[in-house]
Amino acid sequence: MTQTTDPASDALAAGQRSPRRRVRVHRAWFVAAVTFVTIIGAAAFRSLPGLLIDPLHQEFGWSRGTIGAAVSLNLALYGLTAPFAAALMDRFGIRRVVAAALTVISLGAALTVWMTAPWQLWLCWGLLVGLGSGSMALAFAATVTNRWFTARRGLVSGILTAASASGQLIFLPLLSWTVESHGWRPAALTVALAALAVVPFVWLLLRDHPADVGERPLGAVEFVPKPEPAPGAALRALTALSSAARTGPFWLLAGTFAICGASTNGLIQTHFVPAAHDHGMPVTAAASLLAVVGVFDVAGTIASGWFTDRLAPRRLLAVYYALRGVSLLFLPLLLAPAVHPPMIFFIVFYGLDWVATVPPTLALCREHYGEDSAIVFGWVLASHQVGAALVAYLGGLARDVFGSYDVVWYASGALCAAAALMALVIRRGPRAGSPAVA
Repeated sequence: MTQTTDPASDALAAGQRSPRRRVRVHRAWFVAAVTFVTIIGAAAFRSLPGLLIDPLHQEFGWSRGTIGAAVSLNLALYGLTAPFAAALMDRFGIRRVVAAALTVISLGAALTVWMTAPWQLWLCWGLLVGLGSGSMALAFAATVTNRWFTARRGLVSGILTAASASGQLIFLPLLSWTVESHGWRPAALTVALAALAVVPFVWLLLRDHPADVGERPLGAVEFVPKPEPAPGAALRALTALSSAARTGPFWLLAGTFAICGASTNGLIQTHFVPAAHDHGMPVTAAASLLAVVGVFDVAGTIASGWFTDRLAPRRLLAVYYALRGVSLLFLPLLLAPAVHPPMIFFIVFYGLDWVATVPPTLALCREHYGEDSAIVFGWVLASHQVGAALVAYLGGLARDVFGSYDVVWYASGALCAAAALMALVIRRGPRAGSPAVA
């Protein structure tokens, strides 16, 4: 007797017997998460300079220009160290460089507690914290993104950029309360401890390359072996600069990013709190507004990364800079003793635009400079910080000379308009990974 079977029943039974397929999360997302937490935790040191201007002026009698000079040194070294740090990561690994940088930051912030002269502020906060923070700059995020991701690079660079900028601003309410209630020294120690607390996470959880754990970069078709350590980190950084400097897009990217730094870190982050205080707003309220900038920066930068994967990066940059310039022209009319709806609108808008420029700028570096894109981006970031440093100093000087910040807001708005035009001039590059053509 022949037994008949139903093919549909057999298939159903086989499906019930087969184990359910488990969805595995790629290791690259865990590395990105550790990098995100590391950047957030280390960002406390970027929050404090704007809160130190008035306390140091009152305690030591130092001029705002003198204090701004120390902040300028910090910002300049933050940028100038970045390309060398990216090359050092290729030589010694991400974990070692980042752990050493966090330790230097903690040391520099802690030593400021005992300072009594301006040169000590320049040494501790300007030199030590500047060098350490430069190694934790966006070149760190670019290196992680380039090594661990082939797909979703725009989105990931947006997320990690949001961590850098938002971490700086989210700490502001806590640090401003500490400064007002207990003085600036406990706030400096808080920064030192925050940087030191991140070191174990970096050392235990971060990995230098997908090959270290037998993985392919996310989106890669083939396994990518770990490259040999690249000797001569300083020479490589300078060689990448020499090559990129012979191309027009580098100077346009450097120029636009210098204006980006001038209008964010140098201007708003350093001088918004004292400028609002000049108009009668409490320091804690002004610092809380900057924290709101940090919250909305997360959404704005992640959205910018998503747009960068789909739209022309140079056009995105032009839109971002144009809108930022318009908003700065209105800021002098919005400053008042109390927080009101138009000021909240400005803060939300500026938060969405704060570092939305980073994902398209990084994409253009990859488009034009291929394997050296992280180092070239480090040099572009150096221009960002030079712009920030100049405005951090000139903003304080303008306040001393004119008695207000109005001229600084208007000048920065005009610079942003120029950056929008520069972004539109950037030509399309060769496909990612191929050498740039001079």
